[in-house]
Amino acid sequence: MDYNQQMSRADRVLLAVAGVILATVSATFGAAANYRAPVSAVVAAPAPARDTVLSGLIAEHRCLAEALYYEARGEGSRGEKAVAEVVFHRIDTGHFGHSICAVVYEGAGKRGCQFSFACDGSLKRPREAAAWERSEQLAAQILTREVALRNTTGGATHYHAVYVRPDWAPSLEQTAHIGRHIFYRGSRKS
Repeated sequence: MDYNQQMSRADRVLLAVAGVILATVSATFGAAANYRAPVSAVVAAPAPARDTVLSGLIAEHRCLAEALYYEARGEGSRGEKAVAEVVFHRIDTGHFGHSICAVVYEGAGKRGCQFSFACDGSLKRPREAAAWERSEQLAAQILTREVALRNTTGGATHYHAVYVRPDWAPSLEQTAHIGRHIFYRGSRKS
């Protein structure tokens, strides 16, 4: 299965969200540019749906940036993109959550979550400003498809650092070794 087929669900969700946001922003700016409210008219408007959509998109960006930063900031762009691939592969399987945040924070607060920073207290430590900014930028570029993911992990849904030996690793198919991480596909070996 090529990468385009694997990313199809995540791409559709991202494109739908981006389309809604662009249409809403365009309509809002157009209406605002032409509207002249009467001086006596003051109406409290309900919170628009676009605020919810925009908040969700911002949260998804933050969750992806956190995964890139905490899991692979020392691995460079290639390592961070590999982590992003795992996030999207997990979304595509439907077994780990249906959004970036759901996947990244699955099992948070429990022992043994896939993205260790969500369980080990790393979020409480200060971030390195330059590395965080690079992770935020790469996350945005991935979400807007300015930077394409190329499936360098071979469809991996799991990974671990080379210096650990998780008990689940022998039961999965190893697909790649990128930097200090080993990647696995979620199917059982035959």
